[in-house]
This record gives sequence, C-alpha cells and structure tokens, in this order.
Amino acid sequence: QVQLVESGGGLVQPGGSLRLSCVASGFTFSNYVMGWYRLAPGKKRDMVALIGSNGLITNYADSAKGRFTISRDNAKNTVFLQMNTLKPEDTAVYYCKGSRWGSNDYWGQGTQVTVSS
Repeated sequence: QVQLVESGGGLVQPGGSLRLSCVASGFTFSNYVMGWYRLAPGKKRDMVALIGSNGLITNYADSAKGRFTISRDNAKNTVFLQMNTLKPEDTAVYYCKGSRWGSNDYWGQGTQVTVSS
C-alpha cells in the first residue's frame, strides 16, 4: 500500500527553523518527482518546493526561495524540507506529494506548522 508520512511539524517562533520529513513506501520512490505543498487557513493549497527524481533539479515558490531547502534521500525513500527564518505567513498544514507522468499522484496526511509569538 502506498504511504507518505510527514513528520517534523510543530510550533515555532518567527525566525525559527523546522525540518520536515516525509517517508514514502509502496511505490518506486526514486522514479517520482517529490514536492512539498501547504494549505493555510482560507487559502488554496500552494506549491512550496519541488525536487526531481534524482535530486538534481529543484524549484521553489518565491515565498520560500532563500529560506527553504528541499532535499531527498532515495536510499531511504525520504524527502525533506528544511525551513529557516520562518514567518507567521508560513503557518499551514504541509503536505508531501509524489508525482509521475502516467500515474496517480500520492499525498501524505500533512503535518501542522505554526509560526507564532
């Protein structure tokens, strides 16, 4: 069975850092583009960062660029999102997604990130 399990969310103060992890199983992880998306209250789900199947290509939302870093470890079927200099507007549920042409997208259950004083 396909599973994507996020972890690492929590409550942090503005300027703080968090490292999110997403462990995948049930599909060939190394063949999938992985991404992090977030859903904030009252807003649509937005892409935060993407990483190619071999980790060579990344893409970031403007709001994340320079502060967030996406990475993956294909040997461990895991994708990470290092989030630094967090802002209140980063508060959201963060989801990881696996995508491959010709296949269904896979989504995790999400992990809550709250940035507040």
